[in-house]
Amino acid sequence: MNENSTVKEQSLHPQPNARSKSQPADTENFDERVLAALHAASEKKALEPVLLDLREIASFTDYFVIVSGANERQVQAISDEVYETLKKAGHAAARVEGYKTAEWILLDYGDFVVHVFEQKARKFYDLERLWRESKRIELPAEFGTDSNSSLRRES
Repeated sequence: MNENSTVKEQSLHPQPNARSKSQPADTENFDERVLAALHAASEKKALEPVLLDLREIASFTDYFVIVSGANERQVQAISDEVYETLKKAGHAAARVEGYKTAEWILLDYGDFVVHVFEQKARKFYDLERLWRESKRIELPAEFGTDSNSSLRRES
């Protein structure tokens, strides 16, 4: 096995403790745009929503919003809904990348970035593992989860 195949194999299998730094969400103190993006994604039945707090480890953004779609059409629909919802609220994305291929669409809002993945691409790129030093924010059930998600409602 060569070095490249080892890296790819590791990226598909996250470390067991990679998601142990989870913190309960305090949605009242969250940026309204991040919440609007999560709500918009859930309107289009986004799968496995994750919010990573990068403020302590990155200088280019504060949060990653990561969601998945079951196929390219759903990925584009989720992206469209997030984009239009935030645009109507007066917040245009600084840039959008990957829309045509719809494997991984990135919507950059400066202090937060929305990543909309097709499921296979999300497993391959595994941003949660790559940014495992970040704090994972537990989201309320209202943002939607699937049966494989480790997110749960806080009591």
